[in-house]
Amino acid sequence: YQYLCRYKRKENLDHFTFVPGRIEGTEKECLACLMEFCGRSNPSWTELSNFTHFLNFQLIKCEKSVFCSPVLGDQFRGF
Repeated sequence: YQYLCRYKRKENLDHFTFVPGRIEGTEKECLACLMEFCGRSNPSWTELSNFTHFLNFQLIKCEKSVFCSPVLGDQFRGF
């Protein structure tokens, strides 16, 4: 949710890192955001669950990737 909200606001995500336990927004806002980005017009709870698990897995991998680290990020601008 933290990534999706920032993406929707067109914020730079290059230096953002997820912080577990940080609460942002309301449950209603979170659900609306997830429904907007999941790619289904009327998603079931299972589809939302699968979407959030997949997104979480991908973002964890991205945060741990050397190619997405701030150290190399400046060298790969525009890619």
